[in-house]
Amino acid sequence: MTVSSLLNNSSTSSSASSGTSITGNAASEASDMFTKLLVAQIQNQDPTNPTDPQDFVQQLTQLSQTESLQNLTTVTSNSASVLQSMQVLALGAQVGSNVMAETTSVTLDGSTVVSGQTTLASSSTATKVVLTGTDGTEYTVNLGSQAPGTVAFSIDPATLGIPAGSYTIAVSTSSGETPATDIQGRLNSVKLATDGSVTLNVANIGQVATTAITAFNGATSTASASATQSSL
Repeated sequence: MTVSSLLNNSSTSSSASSGTSITGNAASEASDMFTKLLVAQIQNQDPTNPTDPQDFVQQLTQLSQTESLQNLTTVTSNSASVLQSMQVLALGAQVGSNVMAETTSVTLDGSTVVSGQTTLASSSTATKVVLTGTDGTEYTVNLGSQAPGTVAFSIDPATLGIPAGSYTIAVSTSSGETPATDIQGRLNSVKLATDGSVTLNVANIGQVATTAITAFNGATSTASASATQSSL
């Protein structure tokens, strides 16, 4: 039996019991084990039919390649962690700013006007933003005829008679197109979950993933005023 096959059997057994790949100290242990097995193979080879030296070279090459792949995996993992930390820091610096996030739901307090936008791929003669409450009641914001491109809109709960609560939001068009909806809200916090994912808390929306953010619109007027007062 060759050293490589012994290593394969050992790795298979280890993976089945632990369910994890060899990294760090485990990689060093695998290297030591390979050396011991190689020495044992040389000592116990048949004197009348010795193992071809090329086999030893091939086995050493396989070990070197395996260690290189393990080191590359470690470096890649560390780089990903650094990039993730940089992302959290960058997003943390944006707390207090207005952002646009793609969403299918919006939270209204009954008085505050909420801004949003959608992007049409084709023209629409009857464009509407439809809000649906948990009780099934629908409220409509008529946008009229719109050309292709970005269409901004605002939701005024007081004018439309929309009570406070959470609503699903969708855009209806005469062409049958169902474009995505972006809602503007203040970035309240950035949270790094235990699984490594980053979650943002955005006013008017709630918890969203970083991939939902479509634009950063700068600091809110309140934040700007506070910064000005602090500098005086």
